This record gives sequence, C-alpha cells and structure tokens, in this order.
Amino acid sequence: MERKKQEVTTVKVSKMSAEHYIWGQVCDGWHLVKTGELSIIHEKMPAKTSEARHFHQKARQFFFVLAGHATIEVDGKIILLGEHEGVEVDPGVPHQMMNPSPEAIEFIVVSSPASHGDRIAIE
Repeated sequence: MERKKQEVTTVKVSKMSAEHYIWGQVCDGWHLVKTGELSIIHEKMPAKTSEARHFHQKARQFFFVLAGHATIEVDGKIILLGEHEGVEVDPGVPHQMMNPSPEAIEFIVVSSPASHGDRIAIE
C-alpha cells in the first residue's frame, strides 16, 4: 500500500512581518505561530509593567526570557528569570508575568493548545 506524501509548507517567520498587537496599553506582542493547537508569541514589556494575574483552563504555557530579567508569579511562588531561562505553567495554575526592573524585557510565550479565549482573570 502506497502512502500519500503530505504537502509541507515552509514559511520563514520574522518578528518584523508578524501580526503585532498591544496589550496592557503599553506592552507589545508578535504572533510568530498562531493556530488552534499552538501559539508562539514574542512579547516585550516596558519597565515597571505587569500583566493581570490569571490562569488558562486548557493551555499549557512556557515562558522563555530573551532579554532582561523577568519576575513571574506561579501559584503564589515568585520565580526570577534571567536571559535564556524559562518556566512552564500547567493549565489551571494562576500566574502573572511582571517586569519590576528599570529596563524592558523580551520573552517568548508558547501555548498549547493556543490560549486565545482560554484566559480567566483572577481579581
């Protein structure tokens, strides 16, 4: 029995041409991969900014710092992340990315499945 070859489409991805959005009024995000199964976003947070504390019902996330030093709270535990360090967050676990430093930070957020529409804010 002969197997059909699946067509593979290879597309170069660049932050410069990726879909851009602004969140938290001053933070930037660039969708590098945006499918229902996978989301990869390059994010930039200016000094002294933070996202709202929240959790995702289905999405597992991985945060990886590219530049600067980030602080992330995961289920009540504060984790300091330097350049080229990351942390995984399971579905249902409250978390909050923060940048208390005087300089901007850049990081990658990988979500599987995609976290769009899956975010529950915690007051």
